[in-house]
Amino acid sequence: MKIKIGDRVEAIDDAISGIVTKISGHTIFIEDNDGFEFQFEAHELMAESNEATLDNAVYNSDLDAVKQEKESKKRRSAAKVKPKERHIPKFEVDLHIHHLTESTKGMTNFDMLNLQLDTARSQLEFAIRKRIPKMVFIHGVGEGVLRQELETMLGRYNNVQFYDADYKTYGLGATEVRIFQNIEP
Repeated sequence: MKIKIGDRVEAIDDAISGIVTKISGHTIFIEDNDGFEFQFEAHELMAESNEATLDNAVYNSDLDAVKQEKESKKRRSAAKVKPKERHIPKFEVDLHIHHLTESTKGMTNFDMLNLQLDTARSQLEFAIRKRIPKMVFIHGVGEGVLRQELETMLGRYNNVQFYDADYKTYGLGATEVRIFQNIEP
């Protein structure tokens, strides 16, 4: 897919979406709905899906070619996953403050904690929307304030279970979250 200026896109690994404002080589600049500018590599973005785009794609395509392609596809074998890797969460969110902002200059501890919690909340909502079953919040050890606040926030969700993440992989500074999705619409 070729991304061009004016396209609506969303980040694959972040809950960020917006309109492409500038393209410089493989670097793409987008502006979100709040007017903030973000910078991504081309492989980190995908076109934002909406019903109008999907409808146009179906009506503008050759239906016979689509039918023929579907009939000719053969069943592929699923990729083999090692038993130990089967339950490892693939979605990690690092809440260390230096990953969330370029500078903490002028920010109080309260401001930093709120930024970390807002990021955690938006990433959890993203995971729920995208039906991601497991994720890990990396919060570090420290004094435990972020961990306590994170657990309080997670406790407000009925469809979420949380516990210490794998010690071998993350040490003591991470919380794993399991999200239970509704099966019926």
